[in-house]
Order: sequence, then structure tokens, then C-alpha cells
Amino acid sequence: MHGDRAYSALSHLDAGCSRFDWVRIGMAAKAAGVDETGWLDWCATGGNYGGERQCRSVWRSFKTNGGIGEGSLFRMAMESGWTDRSPRRIVHPIVRPPEPETNVRDNLAPNWLAFWESLAPVHGIGAEYLNARCCVIPPSDGDLRYTATLKHPTGHVGPGLVALVSDAISGEAISLHRTWINADGSKADVAPPRMLLGGHRKSGGVIRLWPHEAVTGGLGIAEGIETALSLANAYKPAWALIDAGNLAKFPTLGGIESLLIAADHDEAGGKAAIQCAEHWALAGREVRIAQAPNQGYDLNDLLRMAA
Repeated sequence: MHGDRAYSALSHLDAGCSRFDWVRIGMAAKAAGVDETGWLDWCATGGNYGGERQCRSVWRSFKTNGGIGEGSLFRMAMESGWTDRSPRRIVHPIVRPPEPETNVRDNLAPNWLAFWESLAPVHGIGAEYLNARCCVIPPSDGDLRYTATLKHPTGHVGPGLVALVSDAISGEAISLHRTWINADGSKADVAPPRMLLGGHRKSGGVIRLWPHEAVTGGLGIAEGIETALSLANAYKPAWALIDAGNLAKFPTLGGIESLLIAADHDEAGGKAAIQCAEHWALAGREVRIAQAPNQGYDLNDLLRMAA
């Protein structure tokens, strides 16, 4: 059936892609006959999943005569290795992070803090993963650690990187960011492969991949951990801001006179970088923006293509 073919193709695409590609895939999927439920299920497998309400609203804005047809879905899927004989990938159960909560903790829960403190610096498969992705391995006193037995809500247990999210101004621990990984540089086959803690604040948080004490004048920042660690090949220390919203609102901090922003090349990433640069420049700081030349790519994508 044509619909089954469309669902099969969609299931082989990464829902954690850039927003630009996410919208293109959605428009093509709708033109190909995928329904709203299928779209929501697919979106929930992405590490940057923003919640059902957002995905449903975007889906309903798609027009089937919007210029992107069903052929685009199959072409993009084929570029990812899909064929007409590929089985549809189905994840059971589909784990959807909760909708944004109105009441969230302002600091890291004691049990999660104890878990974080039990972890070792990046080594083993964690180091192999970062090396395969052309990333610099951060120092042992930074806020990125590794465990070989990171449990996922689906029941999967495997290697993972765990990052401490701390308040950009106070430095107080507020959440954890977890990524399930493979040694070859790919994410583990689990959905979603990246998660923040539920019930914890993300707004205003940063991942200090190098400790605050290492920032003596200049700092590099990016949305994602891998992008920040790619930037560190040329400029360090570097921090990750988690997403475009946090990057846009990154507050001016004392002791940082120069800021280098590695911007994702998508609409949200570009706007966030400009917004961040503007308020740092108004505070009298030197600011530069670096961006991959290809639409939908980040600095890590660029480095891996060149490797």
C-alpha cells in the first residue's frame, strides 16, 4: 500500500534533525499520506522533541500544495539508506517526554545529584564516541561524564554521556542531560536518544564542558554538546547551551570579554545567535558568530563531512 510505503520511509528518517529538515519532512510526509498520529509518533523519537502540542500545531499548518511533494519524502529516505524493501521501523513503546511543566524544580533532586557524583570522567566508549564525531574530549573537571550502564525509560541499558546542567549565573546544579551512544559515533537505537530530566528546570541552564575557572577571558558556546566540543578543536574553553532558546538568552557574565558563538545553520539557530550576540555586544563584549555554510548543518556535521 502507498500509505505503508510512506510510513516505512518516514520511520527511517531522523526526527532529531534540524528544524528546517523537520518541516520539509513533515510537509512531504503529509503529501504522501501520513496522518497526524503517524507524524506525532515519529516526532516523539527525536532527541529535540518539543512536545505533542507544538508538533500537532506545526502539522496542521502544513499545506499539501505547499510545493514539497511526496517524492521528497522518498528521496530523503533513500539518502538515509531506505529502500522499498526496508521494513517499517516501529519503536515499542514510543516514549514521549512530558509536556512542559508549570511546576519544576529549581535545583537538581538529591537522588540525581548522587547519581551524577557517582559517575567517572569521559572514557571508554564515551571517548570513542566523541573521537568518532571529531570532538575534543573535555577535561575531567568539566561537567560531562560517562557511564557504561545508563538506563533509558524504555528499559534499555547501555553506554551514555551524562552532562550536568547548571544555572548560567549562580552555577547551581539544576538538571542532567543524557545521551545514549555507540562507539562508532552514532546514537544508540533507542527513542529518544537524548533526554533532559523531567520535572527539572532547563531555562537559564548551561553545560560547562570546561569548568568556570578555566574561562579567563574568552568563551565558545553552541547549542549542542557535540557542536561545542567540535568548536573546541579551534577555540576553547567551550560550553553547550542545550537549545536555541537558552543560547538566545545566555546572560552576560563577568570575566568573559570575548564570545564565539557556533550557530546551527537553521532559522532558530541563526536567530538565537544574533539575539545572543546583540546583547553581549551592547554590554561592550567582543562577539563573533561561526556557522557551517550548509543549510541545516552545524559545526559538528561540517567536521565529520571533512574527516
